[in-house]
Amino acid sequence: MTPENIRQILEAVREGKQEVNSALEQLKDLPFTDMGFAKIDNHRQLRTGYPEVIFCAGKTIEQSEEIIRMMYQRKSNILATRVQESLWQRIQALYPEAEYNQGARTITIRRNTVSLTSTYISIVTAGTADIPVAEEAAVTADLFGNRVERIYDVGVAGIHRLYSRIELIRGGRVIVAVAGMEGALPGVIGGLVDKPVIAVPTSVGYGANFNGLSALLTMLNSCAAGISVVNIDNGFGAGYLASLINKC
Repeated sequence: MTPENIRQILEAVREGKQEVNSALEQLKDLPFTDMGFAKIDNHRQLRTGYPEVIFCAGKTIEQSEEIIRMMYQRKSNILATRVQESLWQRIQALYPEAEYNQGARTITIRRNTVSLTSTYISIVTAGTADIPVAEEAAVTADLFGNRVERIYDVGVAGIHRLYSRIELIRGGRVIVAVAGMEGALPGVIGGLVDKPVIAVPTSVGYGANFNGLSALLTMLNSCAAGISVVNIDNGFGAGYLASLINKC
């Protein structure tokens, strides 16, 4: 339930168009809904401006489906991450308006219109293999009302590719730089732009990459200023943070 929905209910009561008991029934689950296996934070959008997001990894298909159903009933915009193909097949049948990004493994259902920002977020990847994590960031930022520019496969192994797109990258109010292997891309970008850079290490790489640990350490140790770092493969966290910065 959005702040606008709450305002409409209260106005209806004040104008005598709705009974008080009926309004209380609608508002009774405002703080959270206890589903037994999960407590849905209905109050989160009021506190933070963004609704709760469903992290599907570790949940059963039935649990994820039930959480989506509950949020759908409350007319929330829905973002589910780390989605299994089998969950998508069930959600697609129930909600034809749902959208699935196979690479990002996300489901989105838009229940409320969100105005797009005039400024945009630049989302940059070092390689093609980093795109799934970048897409998770892009889907998140887009659902939260941000324009997104995707600049993919411009890593330091062929740095001329980066320079050919640098003006588009610089045009973003904030830059999300996604890289695996040694994770050098955010540091290079950080030395070329005057915008905040959110570095996202990915688990892409050979054995000494240690499933993204080498990229994470490179980004944490970057000598370029203005770089923040999220956890390995955390495209959602990067997209969320970028949205907060872009909307400041």
